[in-house]
Amino acid sequence: MFSRPIDVSRHGLIYAGAQKNMGPAGVTLVIIRDDLLAPLAEVDADDAQLRRSRGERIDATTRRRRLPSTRWASVVKWLIGAGRAECRSRRSTSARPQKLYAEIDRTGFYRGTAAKDCRSLMNVTFALRPRISRSAFVKESTAAGLDGLKGHRSVGGMRASIYNAFPEAGIDALVQFMQEFERTRG
Repeated sequence: MFSRPIDVSRHGLIYAGAQKNMGPAGVTLVIIRDDLLAPLAEVDADDAQLRRSRGERIDATTRRRRLPSTRWASVVKWLIGAGRAECRSRRSTSARPQKLYAEIDRTGFYRGTAAKDCRSLMNVTFALRPRISRSAFVKESTAAGLDGLKGHRSVGGMRASIYNAFPEAGIDALVQFMQEFERTRG
């Protein structure tokens, strides 16, 4: 979500993992067209009537569980304000991931692990040339202040997560580190 524009009018229901582009990790976004909500409103009204008849009410625990959605809503309002949603979309599809992919493709020292037409704009994955120590890359990158590059435990390789909130300066620092690592190991 929020990696590119989506025409919500083409869908009756959108159910999406928002991930880290719109708010806290784990947030799920549901967009439902108004005409599909009417039957749900009737069920909710029946449920509310039943709760009133039993004298039940929402307790503090339920309200606490709703807090993350309140935080998420404020993030969405901030992103939508002043055209930020479009700006974020352009930002994620622009030069940010392309800088990393250009470095990965530059010499063959690094190798992209996803087909070029399937590359993620948010999680840039790559591997090192055979016989180059992945653990040395992770250790040295962490020492250089670049944390979390170790790839998935079952796939290996490296993964740079560059969600919307990730600063471009971080991408520049990673590219610079990759060039230096290649210079000293290549």
